[in-house]
Amino acid sequence: MRKLNMPLSDENVRSLNVGDPVALSGIMLTGRDAVHKWMIDTFIRKTREPAGDDMEVYEAIKPLLDGGAIYHCGPVVGGLDTGDYSFVAAGPTTSIREEPYQGEVMKHFNIKGVIGKGGMGPLTLAACKELPGLYLHAIGGAATLIAQSVTRVVGVYKMDFGVPEAIWVIEVKDFPVVVTMDAHGNSLHAGVEAESEATLKSILQLS
Repeated sequence: MRKLNMPLSDENVRSLNVGDPVALSGIMLTGRDAVHKWMIDTFIRKTREPAGDDMEVYEAIKPLLDGGAIYHCGPVVGGLDTGDYSFVAAGPTTSIREEPYQGEVMKHFNIKGVIGKGGMGPLTLAACKELPGLYLHAIGGAATLIAQSVTRVVGVYKMDFGVPEAIWVIEVKDFPVVVTMDAHGNSLHAGVEAESEATLKSILQLS
């Protein structure tokens, strides 16, 4: 398993290929549907004006995402009453919902790693090749195990989105992922889809 510290360099990213197991350490941010739409509408496509703490949050997260990773995760968080936060469960959520936004978000913030489950589509793959960047598959159904790699909750932004949709800034140690979309234009997900389609056609012809 390849051990890498964040932020990731272009050299780190280009040295990895589909199928490579990786253990990430350092700072990463969580972000799901509400976060991606907020980023796109407010700072990238600019279809809405910044309001409230938007600019403050933007200035805080921009350097953390530069060369960093965003994790599609709706965590279960302990210590909500006291502010002494800890991740109880931190499993990945399905990534394809962010496909309309992810490539633009990656380019704007120079995000090198997108973490989730289920894979993403051609827009994200193109961004991975251009930046360069990676899509990293986390283990579905292992939320409690993954939470053990979260050593510290550094902070949280946009709690008005709700706990699962907020931006959680976390420090991780040996966070386990597998490269399933690389910077060379390869996608394990596209390959599986093509093979599945070919197998289905073969079965239908036999029937």
